[in-house]
Amino acid sequence: MIDLYTWTTPNGRKVSIALEEMGLAYEVYPIDIMADEQFRPQFLKISPNNKIPAIVDHEGGQALMESGAILLYLSEKTGKFMPTDEAGRWRAMEWLMWQMGGFGPMLGQAHHFLKFNPGKAPYAEERYAKEAARLYKVLDTQLAEHDYLAGAYSIADMAVWPWASRFEWQGIDLGDFPHVRDWYLRIADRPAVQRGYDVPKKDQGIPLP
Repeated sequence: MIDLYTWTTPNGRKVSIALEEMGLAYEVYPIDIMADEQFRPQFLKISPNNKIPAIVDHEGGQALMESGAILLYLSEKTGKFMPTDEAGRWRAMEWLMWQMGGFGPMLGQAHHFLKFNPGKAPYAEERYAKEAARLYKVLDTQLAEHDYLAGAYSIADMAVWPWASRFEWQGIDLGDFPHVRDWYLRIADRPAVQRGYDVPKKDQGIPLP
């Protein structure tokens, strides 16, 4: 059994989607970040950086924070959703790192300025709107030649897709990025993704372009 500490954010959904896709048994412990539950001492013992998601794997005796590390751990534990050939493995790793270093952090800034604080910092709004569009163009170029980021569906897609699911918050029209749109819809149609998206609770459902 795996304990999953999470909330309804892109980073949280990465891991619940992976757990559903991999068929692993898990128990959900909601951490309401709007109520500052991520600062509770009990949670900080598992995630010292006070961020969700985090897991405790009772079978393996492993506790982990950081969504990218958790995805790699779960993939290695199950032997699923990571290419077995060396070139494919590094391609999946490359796009996972791209999400962790760029697509997630930059889009998070876009959320902050474009969604939650519009009109307060025009320079920042322009900066992060342009960067969001640039990152989507990078993604669209890769998906023009591949159904999934590393060829086959992998943890790289599970990492990137939840951030793309907030395209409206980022001022992005997926119609401007047709290869991203098609990839997004293919993944949104997966039953495990639909289940994982609603963890720890159902909001409005998966946004569709």
